[in-house]
Amino acid sequence: YSELNPDMVQMDDIDSATETGTKHILEAAERSIPKTSGKFPKQWRPWIWLEEYFPVTWRKAVVIPIPKPGKDPQIPTSYRPIALTSCLCKLMERMVNARLVHVLEENGFLSNFQSGFRYGRGTIDNVLMLETAIRDAFVTKKHLVSVFFDMDKAYDRTWRYGILKDMYNMGFRGKLPIFIKNFLMTRTFQVRIGDILSQNFQQYEGVPQGSVLSVILFIIKLNGIINHLPQYVHSSLYVDDLQIYCASVNMSFIERQLQTAVRNITCWANKNGFIISNQNTSCVHFCKIRGIHPHPEIFLKDTPIPVVSEAKFLGIIFDDKLTFKPHIVNLKQKCVKTLNLLKILSNTSWGADFQSLLKIYKSLILSKLDYGCMIYGSASKSVLQILDPVHHLGLRLASGAFRTSHVHSLYVICGVPCLQFRRQTLSLEYYFRIKGDSEHPMYDRVLHPLFGTFFSNKKSYTPSFGHRMRFLIQDLDMENVVILAKEEETPPWTERNIAVIDDFCKQIKSLTPDSVYLQLFYSHRQQFSTYEAV
Repeated sequence: YSELNPDMVQMDDIDSATETGTKHILEAAERSIPKTSGKFPKQWRPWIWLEEYFPVTWRKAVVIPIPKPGKDPQIPTSYRPIALTSCLCKLMERMVNARLVHVLEENGFLSNFQSGFRYGRGTIDNVLMLETAIRDAFVTKKHLVSVFFDMDKAYDRTWRYGILKDMYNMGFRGKLPIFIKNFLMTRTFQVRIGDILSQNFQQYEGVPQGSVLSVILFIIKLNGIINHLPQYVHSSLYVDDLQIYCASVNMSFIERQLQTAVRNITCWANKNGFIISNQNTSCVHFCKIRGIHPHPEIFLKDTPIPVVSEAKFLGIIFDDKLTFKPHIVNLKQKCVKTLNLLKILSNTSWGADFQSLLKIYKSLILSKLDYGCMIYGSASKSVLQILDPVHHLGLRLASGAFRTSHVHSLYVICGVPCLQFRRQTLSLEYYFRIKGDSEHPMYDRVLHPLFGTFFSNKKSYTPSFGHRMRFLIQDLDMENVVILAKEEETPPWTERNIAVIDDFCKQIKSLTPDSVYLQLFYSHRQQFSTYEAV
């Protein structure tokens, strides 16, 4: 794994896509290379890799500032920079990125608690980790204190030499570190507002914005921050969103452990060029123990970290009692604003048709309701019912039904179940996805949840996700469902021979009814009935 040899950078997977038009795009892009670029061979991809050549134009970017909603346009930090880079460079980055990520995953170089931009992982993994720890702390009469860190301009402050040093410590040698070095050095950019371009500015530090490789390089650099935590402090990381927590019956023990962790994280950040924001870093004390309990005193650079009653972590608002009511109320407010767009588009004289309105509702509103529903679905029924009017109004606007129409008829007409069934379905899908991946960090905590006796004896406490799914699976009689284990990924540099159904190609789509395609599909399934369906 230490060196990606020329056999691993053959681009057969790209060149084989001739019929889809990819080759024509590449040829057009290669013809667009200026004559002044010098000698540029036809097989430019392996040539760039083997000759260690990186075109100067690939290091340039055009930055377009996009204003952030609700921010003062007179302040430069109120804009989100969108960087446009060379398409050929992005293509080369994607090829290297696929191979680099495969090697990192195969050899376990990345921390198991880093969920950012990894196959089969997502933000819900980190949110579930924190929610499970809080539920377990509640039922065992413990305090749990969590610190949510915020890094100022983490991408722009990433230490480039530190990335190369970490890759060297991982054992990477040969052409790959040289390519990464050429990719990072002498980056320039221009800011474009309308048709006006600014002068060229040089980016001395940080990873390039808008590049495919930047994310994995940033993750490599930030990967070591978790290794500096004490034994009783747990953490989760999604790219640069770092959260640590500690649970105990003794608040003094929690303060000592978290203070040591914050001190170690600050020292690591100072050595590696990162700056942790004092203003945006917060702390939440989760506790359901009766009585008055003092909040923890934790300092960041001699400044006390503010203890707040609620904090947003990866899009989910956690309150100190874990009722999720602030999150659900905030979610309803956002969805109601988006429903105004659906009201305009549902005009009876010139509005959109039923299918278009339903797709808009699913993409703009229902997607917000779905995100994190397996976590905030543990809230009480009275709190979850706050979202039902939003769902019903969206279905009425899409279907054109009257206000007096029964909600069950809306579910049938639109083919969309109620939110409760939808939350259960998505929770089951997430549960079985974890069950099929034995390397998932929450595999044991979900399939073999702790404190089952405590939750059984204390009905007033909401059980953790693993227990909730166990009860649901028992009710649905799905205990004997067999889940296929996660298959090992094929290395990107190997040739993939995928057999596809070519019976459909013999038919003309415009002249063939749907029933013919169904019969062909059923015939194919019957022919290969001994194969495993995935």
